[in-house]
Amino acid sequence: MATQIDDPRIVEFDVRTDEMLVNMGPQHPSTHGVLRLVLRTDGEIVSQVEPHIGYLHRSAEKIGENLTPRQWIPYTDRMDYLAAMNMNLGWALVVEKLIDYQLPEKARHLRVIISELGRIASHLVGMGAYGLDLGTFSPFLYAFREREKILDLFEEVCGARLTYSYITPGGVTADLPPGWLQKCEAFLAQFEPVIAEYHALLTTNAIFVKRTAGIGIMSPEMAIGYGCTGPVLRGSGVDHDLRRDGEERYTEMYDGYAFEVIVEKDGHYPKDHNYPAVPPDAVLGDCWHRFYVRMLEVVQAIDIV
Repeated sequence: MATQIDDPRIVEFDVRTDEMLVNMGPQHPSTHGVLRLVLRTDGEIVSQVEPHIGYLHRSAEKIGENLTPRQWIPYTDRMDYLAAMNMNLGWALVVEKLIDYQLPEKARHLRVIISELGRIASHLVGMGAYGLDLGTFSPFLYAFREREKILDLFEEVCGARLTYSYITPGGVTADLPPGWLQKCEAFLAQFEPVIAEYHALLTTNAIFVKRTAGIGIMSPEMAIGYGCTGPVLRGSGVDHDLRRDGEERYTEMYDGYAFEVIVEKDGHYPKDHNYPAVPPDAVLGDCWHRFYVRMLEVVQAIDIV
């Protein structure tokens, strides 16, 4: 029997379904066994979740007891290999705080440029993989096409494309090669118009909106309670960004850089760019908003660089 819904173009049918127990967990080979979720489902509705926490430990902290602060930098690359530059930065800032080291201005600006490029690269993976998980392959290829150009820039700087060990206590391991800034500017100039393609592929796509808007809602209180950070936290409407609200060591790195935290206020996001409108079905804290925050942060990172 057909079910009447608001959109006349869409017809939904009442289908009898039985409850199923489904095992769900990370798909990447390096993360097998870390987490197992036993889902009780009725069609696409998850009524119960039973988590089983697994084990994956590289003993990085123990290894670090026998290394100098700089020798431990390669281990920070593995904390998040999709944003390894930013992981290098976190460790470098901690060490510099402990020894009360004042960073040279040039190194500060280099770190900002590299970190924001790392943010773009990381968000591109998130965007592309999101589409892949929903059954569309094209956004994944579009995202990785541009990400490869950022990895080319990183390779010129430090010789690596994934685990860099470039940002280190005291500054960075090497100066930028000749002509690198010009290549970076050229990439950003051609990349910004490409973002409209991503919005057309996913952000405003009717199927994508239906699969993400109003789904997986996390209230601000829940996001804070679970210790969420970054775009996940801001996607729930929490106005918090370490670049502005963190410890002085972090905030002073962005001295002189004007940016507005990407978070919804009074029903609107910062309107310094021509962003797509928030769909009517979207609810603050849902999957769509978490995706949208990442997309807006990509544009913001371009401006900062």
